Amino acid sequence: MEKIQNTNDLKAAIIFLEIKQANEKRILIEQFKATYESMKPVNIIKNTIKELITAPDLKNNLVNTTIGIATGYLSKKITIGSSHNPLKQALGALLQFGVTNIVSKNASGIKSGAHTLLNTLLNKKIHNKGV
Repeated sequence: MEKIQNTNDLKAAIIFLEIKQANEKRILIEQFKATYESMKPVNIIKNTIKELITAPDLKNNLVNTTIGIATGYLSKKITIGSSHNPLKQALGALLQFGVTNIVSKNASGIKSGAHTLLNTLLNKKIHNKGV
């Protein structure tokens, strides 16, 4: 702003500052409304779900974890069965936890090995039928 020399300059400066204040107030109100909308629980949940869905590794991690949990559960059921012995149940839980961790961390290797095994079995079966 220029240096104020007379009353006309003062009036012009006041008008300029009032307009500036009104614009800043409007911008502040718009920002408040946008912030208020984004902080609603429904919008927070929507945004979180959108972020999860668009995460590139989510699908792969979800599949790996599911495979790990299922394998751990099956290994516990196979080895312990429906025993009511507390010691066996504790050992079964430890076994399930260990197998789940190992499988979920190495799921890609296990999946490729299973894929290779299935291909080999299917090729042998097809080859045996063709002979």
